[in-house]
Amino acid sequence: MQIGINTDGLATLSLDEMLDAVRDLGIEYVELSTGNWSTAPHIDLDELLASERARAELAEKLESRGLKLDAFNCSGNPLHPGPEGGEHRDVTKKTIELAEAFGINRLVLMSGLAGAPGDSHPNWITVAWPPYTADILRYQWDEVLLPYWSELVPFAERHGVDELAIEMHGHQNVYNPETLLRLRDAVGPAVGANFDPSHLMWMGGDVIGAIDELKGAIHHVHAKDVRLEKRFLGRNTALETASFADPEHRSWNFVTMGYGHDETFWTEFMVALRRADFDGILSIEHEDMLIDPIEALEKTVALIKRTGFLKPSAYEATVARFFGAGDGS
Repeated sequence: MQIGINTDGLATLSLDEMLDAVRDLGIEYVELSTGNWSTAPHIDLDELLASERARAELAEKLESRGLKLDAFNCSGNPLHPGPEGGEHRDVTKKTIELAEAFGINRLVLMSGLAGAPGDSHPNWITVAWPPYTADILRYQWDEVLLPYWSELVPFAERHGVDELAIEMHGHQNVYNPETLLRLRDAVGPAVGANFDPSHLMWMGGDVIGAIDELKGAIHHVHAKDVRLEKRFLGRNTALETASFADPEHRSWNFVTMGYGHDETFWTEFMVALRRADFDGILSIEHEDMLIDPIEALEKTVALIKRTGFLKPSAYEATVARFFGAGDGS
C-alpha cells in the first residue's frame, strides 16, 4: 500500500504550497479534484485540457518534489434532473480526457442520483414504503442510472480509463456494497469501489464485512474516519441534517483517523484490505472541522504507517517456499 492525499483537504494553500506540504509530510501520491462538488482549488480543468504547456508544468511540479498522480476526482451528480446534471456530466467526460492526457487510468467519482419523472431535484430512496418508492427506485436504476453508465464505461475505456472508482455515498444510487456490485455486474469491471469507510460507518455498516464482500472490486481507498456522537445519536438516530459546520450538534462527524475508531480497528481494516487483494493507494481525505489540516495529516500518516502494509505481500513467495508449485490447498 502507498499513501496518497485528496488535496482538497489543503484547499486554502496554493498549488505550490500544497505540493510542498504533501512532500514534507512524506506522502507520495496526490488525488486532484477537477470540479463538480469540489471548487478544484489547485487545477483548472479546461486550461489543462487545452494547453500541453500547462500539463507539462503540472507534471514538472509533481516530479520535482518526487510526487506522483494517483487519480483525478470529479465527484458530483451527473444524474441530477436539473441543469446541474448536464454540467456534471460535462466535467466528468472532460476529466476522463484529462486522465488520458496524463496517462492515468483511474477516476474517483460517484454514481449519481435522479428523482422521479418530472422532479427538479434528486430523491434518495432508503425505505420500501410507501409502495411508490419502489416505482421511483426502479425508474432511477432502469431508466436513468444504467443507461448513463452503459455509455460512460465504454467512453472511459476508449480513453484508457479502466478504473472508475465509485464512492459509496449517501444521496446516491450506489451507497453500499450491494448497489456497487449491482452496477458493476450490469456494466462491467471498470466499475469498482472507491472504498471510503466513513460513509459506511455513519450508515451503520460493518466496514470489515463490506471489504470482504467487495474482494477484487476495490479500485481505490479513502482514508477517513467518523466519530459517532452518542449523546445525539441515541436520541436522534444517524439520520442527520445539521450542518457539517456545526459539529457540536451532530449525531456523527467526519474526523481524523483514530479519533472515531481506535488503532485496533484500523489494524483490522488494513488486514481486510490485504485479504481482499487491495494493495493500492490509501488516499487521505481530511474533513475534520476541529483540527488543523497539517496536524491531522501528520497524525493520519503516522497511523497508516503503524497499521498498514508498506511493502507488497509475500504470499506467492511464501507459498512457493512451503508448497512448491502448488497452492498449498
